[in-house]
Amino acid sequence: MPPLKPLKAQTIVITGASSGIGLATVRMAVERGARVVMVARDEAALAAEQARIDAGGAGRAIHVVADVGDREALDGVARRAAEAFGGFDAWVNVAGLTIYGKLWQVSEEDHERLMRTNFWGTVNGSLVAVAHLRDKGGALVNVGSVASDLAFPLQGMYCASKHAVKGFTDALRMELLQDDVPVGVTLIKPTSIDTPLPQRARNYMDHEPSLPPPIYRPEEVAEAILHAVVHPRREIYVGGAGKALSDFKALAPNAYDLLAPVVSAFEQRREKPRDPEGALHAPKGAGRTRGDYPGYVMRTSTYTRAGLNPVTTTVLATGATLAAALLLGRRR
Repeated sequence: MPPLKPLKAQTIVITGASSGIGLATVRMAVERGARVVMVARDEAALAAEQARIDAGGAGRAIHVVADVGDREALDGVARRAAEAFGGFDAWVNVAGLTIYGKLWQVSEEDHERLMRTNFWGTVNGSLVAVAHLRDKGGALVNVGSVASDLAFPLQGMYCASKHAVKGFTDALRMELLQDDVPVGVTLIKPTSIDTPLPQRARNYMDHEPSLPPPIYRPEEVAEAILHAVVHPRREIYVGGAGKALSDFKALAPNAYDLLAPVVSAFEQRREKPRDPEGALHAPKGAGRTRGDYPGYVMRTSTYTRAGLNPVTTTVLATGATLAAALLLGRRR
């Protein structure tokens, strides 16, 4: 596909823009000169961010209140982007929520709402984006998770939704390649990130939810997203620990399953739940990039940063090829 515009010349649509990774990506993109269309359900949080951005330089962003589970609403986002900026060059699907609780405890209504946001929100955004980018080209970035490869107890439907996002993204990429459509498609796979996701979760547990360490800053995911907007990659893991765990599960799935009690322990704090309803069905608790993880938060991921450097990537790939060839030669 032809090279994409530099970041400062792009207009980027970002869903889930009122909180966590989405909000961190909005701020980083604007700081680096891009124009941004912010999309989320929370009008107040979007308006507050709009005012903050406008105070630093008007005309760099607009916001559109929309539920990603509504395809028509996202068609409206594309129209607003065209009216304000003449269209868009990249679309980033970040919107997502989670539920803590054993699968049989969770109501059908809650299961369906999560899939409507996490999976169908990604499908809707992707198809709207491709319809507008298929002739001129651009980038589509879907935020999956290390849970696109793994399963965790107590977040079963979240894992199912992220598995579905991966399958959809891979199939869409193949179909675009088959039809020679110049849209780069990247799947981002973050590991545990210090965002308000646990605090905004629907919680069926008796304790406040948490995430298993190591924990990374949301800005580390934003770096990977904005890299993919200019230099599309098939997939990018954010956090070397997530990649290592994914490889371990692929190598020894039965052994991985035995980690369930350990993972479950890390997913719960000692405190009682603060807001069991969370933001699953209605916007709540938006406006912050960071959560309140009480432990150490990694500033950067050496693994991820090395992978985003094309020189380092080439060296690592060449080294791996040479090592494999040497090993094969010795065996022969």
